[in-house]
Amino acid sequence: MFATKKKLCIYMEGALDNDSGKMGFGLLRFSKHPIVAVIDSKFAGMTVQQAVGLPYHVAVLASVSEAIDQGAEIMVLGIAPSGGKFPIAWDQPVKEALTKGLSLINGLHDDLNRRFGHLVSQKDQHIWDVRKPKDTYPIATAKAATLKNKRVLLVGTDMAAGKMTTGLELYAELQKQGINVGFVATGQIGITLMGTGIPLDAIKVDQAAGAVEQEVLSHADKDIVLIEGQGSLAHPGSTATLPLLRGAQPTHLILCHKAAHTHLRTPVEHIPIPPLAEFIQLNEAVAHVCGSQTHAKTIAVALNTIGLTDSEAKNKISDVKKNTGLPTTDVVRYGTEILVHEFLKM
Repeated sequence: MFATKKKLCIYMEGALDNDSGKMGFGLLRFSKHPIVAVIDSKFAGMTVQQAVGLPYHVAVLASVSEAIDQGAEIMVLGIAPSGGKFPIAWDQPVKEALTKGLSLINGLHDDLNRRFGHLVSQKDQHIWDVRKPKDTYPIATAKAATLKNKRVLLVGTDMAAGKMTTGLELYAELQKQGINVGFVATGQIGITLMGTGIPLDAIKVDQAAGAVEQEVLSHADKDIVLIEGQGSLAHPGSTATLPLLRGAQPTHLILCHKAAHTHLRTPVEHIPIPPLAEFIQLNEAVAHVCGSQTHAKTIAVALNTIGLTDSEAKNKISDVKKNTGLPTTDVVRYGTEILVHEFLKM
């Protein structure tokens, strides 16, 4: 959508130190654009590393005007809150950014072209509503099962468990190794980074599996296709995993889990996360449908060990490996080597 030489600022007011800042964190880690600033007045004057301990020496500023002074050309809304709702308090900074000539990347559900499009006045200025789906998609027919490639779906025990991060880390490493690999982005962060994909949670539920299928079929020439997971079969508010399983007809699964969590995230923290070995069996059973559809074998567990010390993380990895019988690691903390080895065995 935008040339990678364009400079970004990430608007994260009130979100730099919590899970709702997932969009911004994803861009900080993976974006090919230069990032000149993060905006969150609470931490103004620090770097991201100083503010929240993440390894990014990006300045945190208090305002849009300061980011423009640093050369920002595009402002990204750096949150991915539950429900994807645009915060009313962000009206003014968005208006300021657009009035001063910045383009805008919006990963929330609200149509900001409709809301702020009248403020776009320059030839190369745009508002990209990332979560805007096509008008219609085909109904899925399990065509992906006819492909000869390996299709690896990232599934999770919960929302924000590391599915996108694990997928992108693996995608980058497999590319480095010269493997013919594709990545199907299904959420706002993945689409923003890849420049293509499907906003799964904005697609009509009857067409969701068809949208996944269409996107997977577009990667028929790839030897391995990584499919970005969404939601979880364990979450009462999630409908995303089923269309991913049906549309992708995955041959393999990787389970992603936030290692420090025993229960789902708020507002359903009263629901315990199932035992991982049993949950793996559940995902495989749903994919297989009593033998009538593609058998998907879980090849590894990817843990998100944020909040744990190094020794705690290693102990947790050892426990999960023992309990599931599967190779287990944290790809951010310890790299992708263990998981890539499993790919090469497929």
